Amino acid sequence: MGLRDIPGQDRAKSLLQHALRSGRVAHAYLFAGPSGSGRHETAMAFAQALFCEQGGDDACGECLSCRKVSHGNHPDLHVIEPDGASVKIEQIRELQRELSYRSAGAGYKVYIIHAAETMTVQAGNSLLKFLEEPPSPVVAILIAPGAKAVLPTILSRTQLVPFVPGDREAMEEKLIAEGKPPLLARAAVHLASGLAAGRALADENWFAEIRNVVIQLGRENLSRFPGSLLLSQQQIFKTDLSEHVETLLQLFALWYRDMIYAMTGRQKQMVFADQAEWISKHAWSRSIEAWAQAMESALTAARRIKAHVPPQLALEQFLVNVREG
Repeated sequence: MGLRDIPGQDRAKSLLQHALRSGRVAHAYLFAGPSGSGRHETAMAFAQALFCEQGGDDACGECLSCRKVSHGNHPDLHVIEPDGASVKIEQIRELQRELSYRSAGAGYKVYIIHAAETMTVQAGNSLLKFLEEPPSPVVAILIAPGAKAVLPTILSRTQLVPFVPGDREAMEEKLIAEGKPPLLARAAVHLASGLAAGRALADENWFAEIRNVVIQLGRENLSRFPGSLLLSQQQIFKTDLSEHVETLLQLFALWYRDMIYAMTGRQKQMVFADQAEWISKHAWSRSIEAWAQAMESALTAARRIKAHVPPQLALEQFLVNVREG
């Protein structure tokens, strides 16, 4: 995949292609943006362009060097993933040893560090020394969720390449064209930050199941509250869906947003388009402010799970809060 094949991210691609055309490639880049926005794919495409034997502002995809990158066996490309929960100093030291050797060709050596925000203090300090005195020609690509996620000293020694969430309508059309069910494609692109993440989500069997559970719980919680608690126990916490409560809560926020859309004449924007008739009938049972509060309750419950609150407790408290209004 070349830079031209990366969907969206025009600003990021423009910055990188200008560097390739002008020959002014920085020694270090920080690809900062949400997961699923194409950071990894762009990093690999940029590395391929740097190695490409044809030169220019993108990879040809055909030469030996391009094929080596595509097949994951280019000797001068090093990809670092977290070892467990973090990138450790031993990994940075091993990378430095690898980069001290002469490159296989006459061109660049490239290393990509995923989840750069997880580097331990020792690993970050070790990398910092390496960034201050880079052996030429070495190009570092650090991938993180945002510029503030890495040490300021590391940020100051890298060129920031910003990534933004993808265009939802374009991503939805792309997924449908690939054969994904339209209702799942629409839900997926509202939860994912990029095409790859949306595709992965739409392909999961549990995602279709959890969407159906949201519909059932959303209906039950308005009419038969005890039934919604029993339903959550039977269909979520006694099944493998218990691993995906955060996603369920994020979908709930979209469910309540659809209530607001029904009240404001924006049915075409609904995520739960197949439930438009039921939602339109029941949306007026509460005010727009109340539905907005329900949305916030869902997102707050999802954040509580990230903060290690037990998922069942977070979900049940959320259902109680929404029921009480």
